[in-house]
Amino acid sequence: MGPVLLTGFQPYASRGSNPAFEIMQALDGKTIVGAHIVGRALPVSIASIRSKAQDIVEELHPSVIISVGLWPGEPVVRLERVGLNVADFEIADNEGALWQDRSISHNGPHARSATLPLKKIEQGLLEAGIPARISSSAGTYLCNACLYSFLEVVEQQENQIPCGFIHVPYKPEQVAELIVDIKQAQQLEQHQRADLASMELSRSIQAVEIAVRTTIQSVGSFKSHAGFAGA
Repeated sequence: MGPVLLTGFQPYASRGSNPAFEIMQALDGKTIVGAHIVGRALPVSIASIRSKAQDIVEELHPSVIISVGLWPGEPVVRLERVGLNVADFEIADNEGALWQDRSISHNGPHARSATLPLKKIEQGLLEAGIPARISSSAGTYLCNACLYSFLEVVEQQENQIPCGFIHVPYKPEQVAELIVDIKQAQQLEQHQRADLASMELSRSIQAVEIAVRTTIQSVGSFKSHAGFAGA
């Protein structure tokens, strides 16, 4: 059984930190129900996300792939159901690229479905007291491109690999910094910001641990049945 690949994006858009990156670092090297976790950082680069996904899978031959990203303003953990074959964003990536209404894969389908046991993960998170929901939109920025690209790579593998994406909220410290910035700028009232939700990093880490554990425990069913998002 190959390792569990856990990816997290580097900080972006002038943010000094990214909880997704810190979650990846916290779980890298750990063992969960007998499976070794290998963390990999992903660049916030639309030009290299597809090749990076290919390289990592070829290097590690993982048995599970879970990617994590930040969704500013989201108050809960989001389990993404689908990746769209479109990149359309309003802020440049870390290399200055600004794609608008462009395909991620020229020959790929319009959408690809995640193959994690999303319903079981959602149930496990809620039972642990962690607010979570299944989401039908991973956006059209790098997180969506990451999900779509890994699913595309997985389709080329001989063995089926459960693969999906999890969005996490800001850390409380990041929201505190936003509030300080609002006060200093004196251009916007706090109630006019819709991105002040947060979750303690420890809870976000626990959420990803539960997702990993649930997926590993479901690997047997993946081997004998077709993968289906939400199964």
